[in-house]
Amino acid sequence: MFQEFRAFIMRGNVLDLAIAVIIGGAFGAIVNSLVQDVLMPPIGLILGEVDFSNLFISLSGDTYESLKAAQDAGAPTLNYGLFIQGVINFLIIAFVVFLIVRMANRLQRPQPAPPAETATKECPYCLSGIPRAATRCAHCTSELPVV
Repeated sequence: MFQEFRAFIMRGNVLDLAIAVIIGGAFGAIVNSLVQDVLMPPIGLILGEVDFSNLFISLSGDTYESLKAAQDAGAPTLNYGLFIQGVINFLIIAFVVFLIVRMANRLQRPQPAPPAETATKECPYCLSGIPRAATRCAHCTSELPVV
């Protein structure tokens, strides 16, 4: 059983996945810091000195000066400011993943086009795939116009 587990763990794709999860977690921490410490303060300043982390609705009907004060009092809160920060985090991570995938796609070599003599065309009568050089359809036996 140990040998089977070891063989499973040592497969390349399992190790790649483990490394990706670790790097993804570290990247998430960097993006959280970017959003909370770099992006949200100027956005809050532009919107009238709003601190997004303190945007909440007290579901108990009481008024609290901050989210921490409401949580310390044990009041149920709807923390929409933290949700906004989470959405911004997600958008940044999704954009960076998009850029990485886009760059990886550009680095891949394009697949060579099939040679012209092995390429196929569509029969205009039965819409079956036939060799490009064919003069008669193998499926419906129609004579094909010369192209």
